[in-house]
Amino acid sequence: MKLTVDANQKVHTPNPHYCFFGAGSAAEAFVKGMLDNNITTPQHVAMINRNSEARLGYLREKYGVSASNHDEIKAKWLHEADVIILAMKPKDAIEACKELRPLLHKKSLIVSIIAGLSISTIQQILGETPVVRTMPNTSSTIGLGATGVCYSAETTIEQRFIAEQMLKAIGIVAEVEESLLDAVTGVSGSGPAYVYYLMEAMIEAAAHEGLSMQQAHELVVQTVRGAAEMVRLTGESPAVLRQKVTSPGGTTQAALNVLNERGVKEAVKEAIVQARARAAEMGEQIGRELR
Repeated sequence: MKLTVDANQKVHTPNPHYCFFGAGSAAEAFVKGMLDNNITTPQHVAMINRNSEARLGYLREKYGVSASNHDEIKAKWLHEADVIILAMKPKDAIEACKELRPLLHKKSLIVSIIAGLSISTIQQILGETPVVRTMPNTSSTIGLGATGVCYSAETTIEQRFIAEQMLKAIGIVAEVEESLLDAVTGVSGSGPAYVYYLMEAMIEAAAHEGLSMQQAHELVVQTVRGAAEMVRLTGESPAVLRQKVTSPGGTTQAALNVLNERGVKEAVKEAIVQARARAAEMGEQIGRELR
């Protein structure tokens, strides 16, 4: 079921209480985006982790949210939360979910941002609670994320709307079937690293050709930024834009000939396949821990 909400459709969305189970950079990106977009207030946000009081103190001071690693307080917040965001490391997911199960109430909504952790695995531990599985990327920290999302059958229209508003606060959202979420991980979840890798090579080449590192950095950053904006603003495909800047026998053609000879396009495709496969493998590994 795909959620669509238009101006004439009324969705009852009470101001829910959110509890982030994990307080790393991904959780912080959500909190910042939600507060900046007035989706919630600091009084409705709690953040917990296992042991880093310094990290929690930073979050309290910067965002005004509640944050604690004390067991009794953590249990209270998890029990009272309407939306619980699973934001711990994948290796801690099983233990955290087992800790969470007795604290859930019948209206609890689980939002998972853990790579490879399937809805069925979450529900195997927590029961048939509503689950939203997502895969954001690191650009979410500046509000330019690209997130894939899928929903369990138990999620209501209201809960889907709440989840969608959360995700839109950190960037764009693409609803997909769960079977495709590992592919989203390979494309956009790990995608920023592919772009950074290309930028590294361009900066190194520019410096080798005699430009200063500062000049190389600034030119490459602006080039990548401008290219992405050209695709976004013109609506034209990257292939069409590439053809427009490639004159037969010119400098760009000479460069692209090298990339084609070295099989760069095929290498990128294979990289995405391997990232997708690794995400699936991580999910299977978590599933095996339950058996």
